[in-house]
Amino acid sequence: MGRRRDADRVVEQVDTGQAELAPDPDRPGSWTLLLDGAPQSHVDLTDPTHLEFEYVRRLAAALDLIAPPTTPLRVLHLGGGALTLPRYVSATRPGSTQRVSEVDGALVELVRRALPWPTDPRLRVRVADARATLTASRDGSYDVVVADVFAGARTPAHLTSVEYAAEVARVLRPDGWYLANIADGPPLRHARAQVATVRSVLPRACLVGDAAVLRGRRYGNLVLVAGRVEPPVPELTRRAAGDWFPGRVLAGAELDRFAGGAAVVRDADATPSTPPPPGIFSVRR
Repeated sequence: MGRRRDADRVVEQVDTGQAELAPDPDRPGSWTLLLDGAPQSHVDLTDPTHLEFEYVRRLAAALDLIAPPTTPLRVLHLGGGALTLPRYVSATRPGSTQRVSEVDGALVELVRRALPWPTDPRLRVRVADARATLTASRDGSYDVVVADVFAGARTPAHLTSVEYAAEVARVLRPDGWYLANIADGPPLRHARAQVATVRSVLPRACLVGDAAVLRGRRYGNLVLVAGRVEPPVPELTRRAAGDWFPGRVLAGAELDRFAGGAAVVRDADATPSTPPPPGIFSVRR
């Protein structure tokens, strides 16, 4: 397995491409994980509550608000990366039971070796496909399912369908939540279809993101929060508005208009998410 180290930077071939660990010049002890040049994770080994990426802060805000502070949760993470959110949950909700499903075994070993997470018997990382993990999980076994799965900077097709969403709904408790990172750009066909698809099985939802992305003006990340009970829209709205990069929350009639009659995606016609524009992930060296 090829490996190259340039000063503190580590470049290593993993199962799904070329992984790179780049130290953050502005935060000692912090690292960015890139896969084939696309940023996947940022972790601060000294402070797991520091979240650099905008969409991760939006996911964390939802995790903060769906249960009283410090209450332990049962969380399934689909997609591991450098375990930014699992580390965050361990720090903010001690005693939480977490399972991480990451398809790239070589990436897991690289992160375990170079960016080790604190020993916690309640945090288990398994090398497995996200949908296969869902299929093998018991009904109603999780409070939260977090989906942040990308291959070649695109969400795989088999994680975009209503059959997949139904499996997510099955493993969630009745008051559980699905949190998904959706990457898309103009004209937002993928994001609109994902909202329609997930809401067909988890009807109470909201969408959080940068206003320019929500309006279809640029490519970016949107966070979908969906369940069977109403999401904490007012609190999420305040958190999004007060972020370093302020965002908006779409819910109710606004979310209906956003979905705009988009068709529900099925396994038979599912495709990967929209590819990012060329050069969008250029990183300053």
